[in-house]
Amino acid sequence: MQTWDHKQPIYQQLADQLAASLLDGDLPEGEPMPSVRTLASRYLLNPLTVSRALQALGDEGLVETRRGLGMFVRPGARQKLKQVERERFLKEEWPQLRIRLRRLDIAANELSWEE
Repeated sequence: MQTWDHKQPIYQQLADQLAASLLDGDLPEGEPMPSVRTLASRYLLNPLTVSRALQALGDEGLVETRRGLGMFVRPGARQKLKQVERERFLKEEWPQLRIRLRRLDIAANELSWEE
């Protein structure tokens, strides 16, 4: 069962999860998004919350509404999202992570890129 963080609006958390699915290739470009009803049932959320999450993805240019057909993942959405996320990571998360690694005395050769 999904647990939601109280630090951020639920619709934004859902939008972030759907964006992560897009990055992972679980939501292929050009394909329809699951319906509001399907997502509301899957995540046990109010359909209005789901609609706001999908609207947030639309505002970012990742999905588009096709009249009478629903929401679709836009072509190039994965690459666009990857570029935005890379820039955010390098600008916001990486500097903090580097500081923490130094503080803990962890060298690059001690890190593994494999799981």
